[in-house]
Amino acid sequence: MMPSGNKQFIISRLSGGRRIREALALVSGRLVLILINALALLIFCGLLWKAAPLFGIISVSDWLFSSSWHPMKNQFGLFPFIVGTVSVTLLAMIIAVPVCLGAAIYLSEYAGRRFREIARWLIDILAGIPSVIYGLCGVLVIVPFVAFLGELMGSTTTGYSLLAGGLVLAVMVIPFIISISVEVLRMVPDPLRECALALGATRWETVKYVVLKKAKRGLLAAVVLGFARAFGETMAVLMVVGNVAQVPVSLFDPAYPLPALIANNYGEVMSIPLYDAALMSAALILMLVVGAFSLTAHYTLLKIGETVDS
Repeated sequence: MMPSGNKQFIISRLSGGRRIREALALVSGRLVLILINALALLIFCGLLWKAAPLFGIISVSDWLFSSSWHPMKNQFGLFPFIVGTVSVTLLAMIIAVPVCLGAAIYLSEYAGRRFREIARWLIDILAGIPSVIYGLCGVLVIVPFVAFLGELMGSTTTGYSLLAGGLVLAVMVIPFIISISVEVLRMVPDPLRECALALGATRWETVKYVVLKKAKRGLLAAVVLGFARAFGETMAVLMVVGNVAQVPVSLFDPAYPLPALIANNYGEVMSIPLYDAALMSAALILMLVVGAFSLTAHYTLLKIGETVDS
C-alpha cells in the first residue's frame, strides 16, 4: 500500500501539470484572438493607406456623392456604385426576410422533429453551395425570366438588371438567415409556450404574442447578419446585375455594386493613375459597412444569450 505522503506528492504533481496546461491553453487562446483582431485592424489600415492618395485630389463629398466615374480624367465618384450596392441588397432582403421568418417559424414551432432535421440538413447544403453556382443558375434561369417579365410590363431590358441581382442574392442569403432564426426561436424557453397554451391561447397566438415578442431582437440580429453577408457578395451578383455605372431608377435597370467594381477592374490598376486608390477606397467602404453591421448583430445575439442563461 502506497504511503499517504507519496499519494499527496503524486496528486500535487498532477494538479500542477493540469494547471500548467490550462494556463498554456488560456494564453494560446488569447494570442489567437489578439492575432485575429490584429489581422482585421491590419487590413483596415492597409486599405486606408492605399486609398489615401485619392483624398489628396478629390473631396470626400465628391468621392461619395458624385456620379462621374472617368478614371482617365481622375474622376472617381462612387455614388452609382454605392446606390447599386444598397439597392440590390435591400431588394434581396425585402424578398428574403418574409420567406425566412415564415420558414423559421414553421420549422421551430410546427414541424416535427424528423422533418426539422431533414430541412435543416438541406438548408446547410444550400448555404454551402459556391456563389458562382448561384450566378450560373441566375444567368440561365433568372435573367431570361426577368427579361420576359420586363416585356410583359412594357420595359425593354436584357434581363441583366437590379431585379435579377436581388433575386439571386435573396436565394443566397435565405439559408443563412433561416439557420440563425431557427436557433433564436429555439432559445425561447418552453415554459413560456406552455404557460400561454395553458391560459387558452392557440398555437399561432402563442407564437405571435409570446415567442416572436421574446425573440424579436435575435431575429433582427439574424436579418442584420444576412444584410452584412449580402452587402459584400461579389461573384453571383456580378454575373447577373448588368455592371453599368449608372444610378438605377427601375428594377429592370442594370446596376454596378461595389464588389463587382473591384472584381472587374482591379487588373487595370497598374495602367491608370489613382485607379488603385479608388478601388481600395471602395473596399474600405465595404469593410466599414459590413463590419459595423456584423458587430451590431453579434453583440445583440450575445446579449440575448446572456439573458437566456440568467
